[in-house]
Amino acid sequence: MRQKNILKLTAATFAMIGAGTILFNSAAEAVLASNDGKVETVPTSYQISDGVETAAQRIETKEEGGGNVNVNYSVSMDSLNTGTPTDTDLKMEEAAEVGNQYLRNVYGVDLEGAYVYMSYNPGTETFPRAFWSGDVLFQKEQTPESTGWSYMMDAVTGELFNICYSRQLEVSVPLGYDAALEKDYHIYAELAKKKTEECKLTDSPVERVEYNCQGYSGNDPTISVDVICENGEIINMSFSRYDQMFLGFITDTSRRVTESALERLTGESSGQVR
Repeated sequence: MRQKNILKLTAATFAMIGAGTILFNSAAEAVLASNDGKVETVPTSYQISDGVETAAQRIETKEEGGGNVNVNYSVSMDSLNTGTPTDTDLKMEEAAEVGNQYLRNVYGVDLEGAYVYMSYNPGTETFPRAFWSGDVLFQKEQTPESTGWSYMMDAVTGELFNICYSRQLEVSVPLGYDAALEKDYHIYAELAKKKTEECKLTDSPVERVEYNCQGYSGNDPTISVDVICENGEIINMSFSRYDQMFLGFITDTSRRVTESALERLTGESSGQVR
């Protein structure tokens, strides 16, 4: 039950933030903040063996012949960034290129002429892993209504934590809870399974897809489902309830990092530190 509650909290947070993956962590902190409201950053160290492939190196691109594709896009540090990467972390430009490859693989996005705004975070209490996040737009000005993509990855290895697409609908649609969808969500289950297999998000076959929660991103109503694989991995995937458009997903690694941190914090608050 605790794991399911954590999954729903994570999915709901993801569904409601839209563009700006840095807010994924901030929103979780707001839910679980201490009485004084202070957010503690947690330094993270890594040991990476020689010859071990990072997630960034394992990305498969859809372009004929594979490999990286040279595109011209602008990369800059987000004006709201406060973190400073260490020598161990990917450089800003390197992280942006990894994000470029993720967007190409998951969404088929051509970043030619795009504006990429990067942010670095050394980790927090509810997500104690250093990460890079990026917002990708095709307009220079960043606004909450902007159509764009965002991602969050491990600052050292480039492993993806989450990725999403955000847009502003040109029509007004209900954002409230749809009770019928909790019982009959087979359309989204099929879409989630297909997307998982198409993008090779896991090496394990999909065992089943379960309903998670509903929410919204801007004025776009969303539904989140959990893709559960035979090896135990769980990928939380989000779609628009308006037109079934794929919006994004949270990786199993991100889920496990969050779950472990929340269990630790729960144990500390109850005086049962392990």
